[in-house]
Amino acid sequence: MPTFDQLPDPHKKFIDNSVSELKHDSRILGVAAGGSLLLDTMDQFSDIDLVLYIDPKHYQEVMAKRQTIAAGIGPLIECFTGEHVGEPRLLICLYGPPLLHIDFKFVSLDDIHEKVENPLILWERTDQISSLLNKTAAKFPQPDPVWIEARFWTWIHYTALKIGRGELFEAIDSMSYMRATVLGPLLLAKNGARPQGLRKIEFQATSAEIEDLTGTLPTYSSKSTLLALHKTIELYLGLRNGPGNQQAQTYAIQYLEHIEEMLD
Repeated sequence: MPTFDQLPDPHKKFIDNSVSELKHDSRILGVAAGGSLLLDTMDQFSDIDLVLYIDPKHYQEVMAKRQTIAAGIGPLIECFTGEHVGEPRLLICLYGPPLLHIDFKFVSLDDIHEKVENPLILWERTDQISSLLNKTAAKFPQPDPVWIEARFWTWIHYTALKIGRGELFEAIDSMSYMRATVLGPLLLAKNGARPQGLRKIEFQATSAEIEDLTGTLPTYSSKSTLLALHKTIELYLGLRNGPGNQQAQTYAIQYLEHIEEMLD
């Protein structure tokens, strides 16, 4: 359980003020915290993840007024919704000074069982939220080896052909995507950590794994991008924990070797 007295002062003040302000809105039934506060890993560099549980009768009304609610909590500089991360209920905010990144997730009480973690309840109007949260277990989504394998070799081919054409920025961006979508989650899961992109991987993976991952970072040259793509494949094959599509793997690697010969 997090010790609130040990939180960074700006974070503690914001959380205290948020709960104090949100209590006055009768449409809001409770406030909870997830992310680093829940995991007791919050430091001066952390953002704050707050979940606001809303009376279903007023949910659409609250969703339409999210920015106004956020502005009433503190010195709001900017905010926007989270469709780009697949979460339209999210309002991503920047407050300050001091600058703080705050994520508000607005959840109807009818949808309380849709969760990847059991957040820490900071305040609730009744014990209804506690009761509903405790009825079902939360499990953070794990990497799906079948989903990954069905896409990985097509991504390798795509990246190789971009190198062949000389679109190195596109190739580098493609490898960044594979690092965040495939390699990072697989490495984190292997080490028993939450497989969330590349989040805090420096503190979870071994030094040898970090060295391997560093090998997937190219500089802006054809030679470097080709080497990094080979390292991406090597690291993936070492982490793959499901059945492989041998035909796709063989053809994609052959195409990569063809691009290397062409650029020699």
